[in-house]
Amino acid sequence: MSHVPNDQTRAITAPPLIETRSIDWIPENERHGKLWHQAPLWFLGNFQYFSIPIGFIGPSLGLSFGWTVLASILGIAVGTVFMAFHASQGPTMGLPQLIQSRAQFGYRGVIVPLLATLFTYMAFNVADTVLLSEGLSGSFGWDPTLIAVLATLAGVVLAIFGHDWLHKAFRILLYVSLPIMTIVTIGVITGAAGGSLGGGEYAFTWPAFMAQFAACAAYNITYAPYVSDYSRYLPTTTRARSVIAAVFFGASSSAIWLIVLGAWLAIALGATDGLVGLQTAGNSVFARLGDAAALLSALALMATMGMNAYGGMLTVLTTIDSIRPIKPKTTARVVTILVLAVAWYAIAASISSGGVATVFSALTLMLYILVPWTATNLVDYFVVRKGHYAIPDLFTPRGIYGAWGWQGLAAFAIGLLTEIPFMLLPAIGNWSYVGPVATALGGVDIAWFVGLLTTSVAYLLLSRTIDRGAEEAHLRVSNEKLPGTTTTTE
Repeated sequence: MSHVPNDQTRAITAPPLIETRSIDWIPENERHGKLWHQAPLWFLGNFQYFSIPIGFIGPSLGLSFGWTVLASILGIAVGTVFMAFHASQGPTMGLPQLIQSRAQFGYRGVIVPLLATLFTYMAFNVADTVLLSEGLSGSFGWDPTLIAVLATLAGVVLAIFGHDWLHKAFRILLYVSLPIMTIVTIGVITGAAGGSLGGGEYAFTWPAFMAQFAACAAYNITYAPYVSDYSRYLPTTTRARSVIAAVFFGASSSAIWLIVLGAWLAIALGATDGLVGLQTAGNSVFARLGDAAALLSALALMATMGMNAYGGMLTVLTTIDSIRPIKPKTTARVVTILVLAVAWYAIAASISSGGVATVFSALTLMLYILVPWTATNLVDYFVVRKGHYAIPDLFTPRGIYGAWGWQGLAAFAIGLLTEIPFMLLPAIGNWSYVGPVATALGGVDIAWFVGLLTTSVAYLLLSRTIDRGAEEAHLRVSNEKLPGTTTTTE
């Protein structure tokens, strides 16, 4: 299905140096994206320092290396399936992910998942800043405050330049870091990196296994609210299965690689910091190899901070537009990114817990919050409406989707509420929470699975009240009047 009128099939226009689009629809003549860019983008999105400490979670709870690897592979596979299916919406819709969510939650009601998503972006960049400060300080003795400032600035610059520059930065870093990380990994496999996986203190327990599984599933599910932001420049003729395959391969392979490496560093080397452990292992293989691997992994994480800042900007502007319609401009993008940067830096500076604890807490919270949204969105797109949307109606509270989509909001609330008795929140400062069912299950966390199931069923039942016949008749007329057929100008 194409949402593009006939006059938009002309030649592709050259993209500007600084992206001018933000939350508006991308017309066909600006769809300069390439399918092959998706795999390296998402491969490097996880081919950085944040992935390594995730491999520390299971061992920190006493889980053995083999069971940590299995839990990680299964968790990443599950989480990436959701992420990849969201990515396939980009070429069809030509919209940021959460603009499309107005069809389920309403023009104003989408503020609910928007706030949940903004929390995700901020939590990632807070955790990234903490990890970089601790890791680079421990590896090279650099001042942690200076590291935090420079990392924040790097993320800001990439986010301001926008979509195309983020793609370029990720590809360049991938080309440089891939051979170095490959050599480090070969050194680990051959024994050149030292260390030993022996140790009787590690074994199998369900709570530890499920904690590792849930953290890995959360890792890629948290990309879901903005994965199509980076596929929306692909031509409408791009096949969904091709996008799904490219994103799944890119995002899952690198994550599994580095999470498993992290588990090895934690158990075989007894590392407590992922970057220091990577440096130690690499330098044991060849002199300065670990230094290079640690630095490149840190730079890749800074690029990911830019991706998070870019997505956070789209989320904030969508929230504002849902309250009071705005005309997206470059100035609004820049100001929003700067405000977000100040906020995540201030929060990161106030955190006293270690990097691994911060990562685990952030991923757990993000998983609980985002699962009800991802279930609602995917069920609506693939089962209820099957990719058929009136795009102009997503930009007005008076359209067929209305200001408040009670079906989506109710399903989201049901999913979130049913998770609470099953929740197992790790300590955040001096506060933690264990639901009564989680206690009865001996500390096994299945809250996210319960939320996924109840939200899906609830939305399927509630969506029966949607008049699909009237929607189909309307969208055929509505999509002939798509906005934004020319590049936004200042």
